Amino acid sequence: MSNSRRILEMLKSRADGDDEQFYTIALQVAAAEARQGHREVAQQLRDAVEKARSATGTGQTVAVPFAAPRGELLGVLEARSPKHSLSDVVMSKTLRGQLDDVVREQSKRDWLREHAKTPSRKLLFLGPPGSGKTMTAEGLASTLRIPLFVIRLDNLITRYMGETAAKLRLIFEEIGRRRAVYLFDEFDALGANRGAGNDVAEMRRVLNSFLQFMEEPSATDSLVVGATNYPNLLDRALLRRFDLVLPFSPPSDDEIRLVVKSNLRPMKYPNLAWKKIIHAAQGLSQAELVRAAEKAVKSAILDQRNVLKTDDIIASIEERQTMREAFSGLEGKAR
Repeated sequence: MSNSRRILEMLKSRADGDDEQFYTIALQVAAAEARQGHREVAQQLRDAVEKARSATGTGQTVAVPFAAPRGELLGVLEARSPKHSLSDVVMSKTLRGQLDDVVREQSKRDWLREHAKTPSRKLLFLGPPGSGKTMTAEGLASTLRIPLFVIRLDNLITRYMGETAAKLRLIFEEIGRRRAVYLFDEFDALGANRGAGNDVAEMRRVLNSFLQFMEEPSATDSLVVGATNYPNLLDRALLRRFDLVLPFSPPSDDEIRLVVKSNLRPMKYPNLAWKKIIHAAQGLSQAELVRAAEKAVKSAILDQRNVLKTDDIIASIEERQTMREAFSGLEGKAR
């Protein structure tokens, strides 16, 4: 794309109030200048973009304002305001390091493009419910200060032949036009093995379309995130389409303590028996631990107490365990 064409696209994005797209195209111009040997001009452009982003951020975690989905994308793409940062998600050191690398590559993507390299942008999150997959997608959007869009699979997948693939094409056109994090939650509904299921022919076409769209280049370097609780259902061809496949695990003993402790504010909690708490919490997900800790805090507030005891926390954890057992029982009967 010529710089004159890029300037036209910048003016359009400015008219639409899409600041992030404006900055994205400006960085593309900087990369083009650098490739021509105009490194001083390229650096001045990058500095100007960074200064403008800082000036409009005013303490916000995500660049605002950004345009909400319109037209045919309305109801298929849901704009969400990230409520969590990456530091809010408890995870293993290995996973943390991999995500830090993604953030680093995305933050310096103009440097990579000057050397004909592209940042990692296609991520597949695997793990049990409540392990932090959605929170991590929010955290990536928050850290990179770009919007988060969640693909509504219930509105994307239809029973009419060809309609799902057509909607999918619109989504990927948007991915190539507007820089953001795009989350395909419950991804197994879209990426299920092509040899399984009842509506095999149509879903094969949909999955084949998805695989093709994933191969297309993206000038915006938008992050495409697939998240699933059931990795065994996914088609094997998906694995080589993603830059990174990241497993999310149930919290370890140290992580249980960290999750519970970080959600006990504003209570005081001297001399807690952490071994008993950790033992009681075995098997619970990160999300369940958060809710158990919050329940203990709310009960203390209503009792007009500002101190939590071990028994308060264990009681909330055991309540969560009972809920989990009841749900497991219902699942067993359904089978």
